[in-house]
Amino acid sequence: MYFIGLGINPVAYAGFVNYRHCVKVATHTHFLNVDLDIFSKRDLQPLLNAFGEKVCVLYSGRHGQTYRAHVELARITKAADATIRDFCALVDALPEAVYSLWNQAKQRDFNIGVQAGMSLQSCEFPLPAETLKAAHKLGARIVFTVYAPEKAARNKKKSS
Repeated sequence: MYFIGLGINPVAYAGFVNYRHCVKVATHTHFLNVDLDIFSKRDLQPLLNAFGEKVCVLYSGRHGQTYRAHVELARITKAADATIRDFCALVDALPEAVYSLWNQAKQRDFNIGVQAGMSLQSCEFPLPAETLKAAHKLGARIVFTVYAPEKAARNKKKSS
């Protein structure tokens, strides 16, 4: 089983995988990354092998009767739209035998990570219709995970 920060705010894991955000309070809400989360009754390792070095495996394992894989692109991306389209291209390029494993998965999510900031300004993350159609064609959902703003750590001096 391989594990890096599953279910934990990725900002806390700066330096791991390809997270490029510093561990500090975010002033403005911003895009973090898109994870591809796959849930299946079948072992997903052949799918991960087919993706090869184009993805970073955040987690792969079995929970009860369900196999789970959580991956992200192995390169830094700047927008949810382009990242989802790149994932769609990877899935479209899968060999037929592995693509059938993708189709048999119970759930396929493009999970867009957003770090909420401390400012009161709004922030938009548009997804063009073409991107939504590509995800729909693959039977995938679009999911947003918004991480709460981090509070600044205060340095407390010890009284002597």
